[in-house]
Amino acid sequence: MKALVLHEPFKFEYVKMPIPTPYKGELLLKVKAVGICGTDIHAYSGKQPFFSYPRILGHEICAEVVAVADSTSTIKVGQRVAIIPCVPCYTCHACQQGSTNCCEKVSLFGVHQDGGFREYMTAPESNVVPVPDEVSDSAASLIEPFAIAAHALARGGVQANEDVLVIGAGPIGIGIAAIAKAYGANVIVADTQASRRQHIEKSLSLPTADPLAEDFNQQLLARFNGQMAKTVIDATGNASSMNKAVTLLRHTGKLVFVGLFIGELNINDPEFHKRETTLFGSRNATRKDFEKVIELLQSNLINENMMKSHEFHFENLADYENTVVKNAELLKGVIRF
Repeated sequence: MKALVLHEPFKFEYVKMPIPTPYKGELLLKVKAVGICGTDIHAYSGKQPFFSYPRILGHEICAEVVAVADSTSTIKVGQRVAIIPCVPCYTCHACQQGSTNCCEKVSLFGVHQDGGFREYMTAPESNVVPVPDEVSDSAASLIEPFAIAAHALARGGVQANEDVLVIGAGPIGIGIAAIAKAYGANVIVADTQASRRQHIEKSLSLPTADPLAEDFNQQLLARFNGQMAKTVIDATGNASSMNKAVTLLRHTGKLVFVGLFIGELNINDPEFHKRETTLFGSRNATRKDFEKVIELLQSNLINENMMKSHEFHFENLADYENTVVKNAELLKGVIRF
């Protein structure tokens, strides 16, 4: 089989290697489509923490089952699946509580172990979710980032008619806004880039605002009937944005951090305290989140084109830097096999 191996920062190479053999409890999978995540771009550029080289990137994966190692498996050959990329230990406190998404010893496909930029791979059966026929390969590869978004909304307990401000209109912010709208929430999306605001307005039919605008707070008050947001979900990973996010909440509001940066948060304590703010971190996603996204895709409440801007073929990624990294128009790319 062929694999695209990142030997070191800025050095990709197509390599021929044997098709892997699945062990008991594993599946052999033929990769059908892989989403390109910011994690992949950071790893290519040498800026991804907790990362080692060489590595096969890719953790947003749709694949077809071609072999099953366990005769008692409920997964059938020929079935398409989405991969939950976080392989947990199942023994730590988080796993024992059912929060496998924040396992203390988690191993992530494409980061800690080889991922989906290859024609075949193996994965534990416990890490796959069946994909229904009406969900395309491309859409199935985006279940994972949509699931990250669904998990953030679950952490914040967002419900219908709730006033929600989403900060950051990258792929995860788009997913959060799209799913919040599907839940019936009253949503506005903030981003400093005009092109991303235009995408939100066109593809999601949601209002947007520039957080750097002088009348930004007034725009929020107008959207939320004279109040600030009940829930703020920050998907920027930007220190300045995250430090200021609490000031955009009404009293008794909820703040959810999805993005992260390497450094310390500095939240104004009086602003945090006087609101009796509830603060949540949101990390990765659970099987329940994957299943929720599949349900939303089947119901056409969300779709792949809300997030996807480009498609690439696996054979044409040798010039990854110019095709992907330096592509100013890229919002979310999907690799087809």
